[in-house]
Amino acid sequence: MPRSVVARFAAPLFAIALLAGCATPPPADDKEAMMEWDQNNDPLEPMNRAIFDFNQAVDKALLKPIAQGYGAIMPQYGKDRVRDFIRNLRAPVVFFNDVLQGQPDRAMQTLMRFAFNTGFGIAGLIDVAEPGGIPYHDEDFGQTFAVWGIGEGPYLVLPILGPSNPRDGVGIATEWLVDPFNLYMDHIDRSWPVWTRAGISGLEKRERLLAPLDEIERSSLDYYSALRSTYRQNRNAEVKNALNPTGLR
Repeated sequence: MPRSVVARFAAPLFAIALLAGCATPPPADDKEAMMEWDQNNDPLEPMNRAIFDFNQAVDKALLKPIAQGYGAIMPQYGKDRVRDFIRNLRAPVVFFNDVLQGQPDRAMQTLMRFAFNTGFGIAGLIDVAEPGGIPYHDEDFGQTFAVWGIGEGPYLVLPILGPSNPRDGVGIATEWLVDPFNLYMDHIDRSWPVWTRAGISGLEKRERLLAPLDEIERSSLDYYSALRSTYRQNRNAEVKNALNPTGLR
């Protein structure tokens, strides 16, 4: 992936984080409003809601129908193979983050999974490691930055990518920069496999989230607020897992 694309993606996140610091909180004597302000961590809510509305329009017009079609046409066995292949391609990134988080045992498990699945699982199409007692877990640079003590910053909604924050946004950009698959494709001047992989990964994730997101939207009075709360709860749980790993995910 061209480095200029990553730079254009990451740089605005720093500017947004600075802008969030200029957002006006409610009066300090309004305890209830201050509590809600701190809990939501969303000083840029007007901008976030505008991006959220844009994302919803794109999702309803394009992403969701494609994911529904994929879910209807692709048998579960095929979905599992796509998932396993995508996971295996990300294994080097997970390994890097295991190491950077100071988790050598998890790093070794990730390395063993990658070796077994690449060598005996048809380049990762079949997860042969999990039945062999080496379960899957996921880590990313956002979690690593959290382990290093970097705060999440304000809640953000990124175009197309959805709920995030400056720490995780920079983590996404970092992954694009250091992912060995991306580096190799950049070295041989082939960008289409990178974008194809990203598209397939997004499609696979959107299909998995069809039912959960529909349920959240159906049961909530304010879909934006419900998604924000769900994202932050899930993300905090993932960060806690990185800080104090008690098992593999």
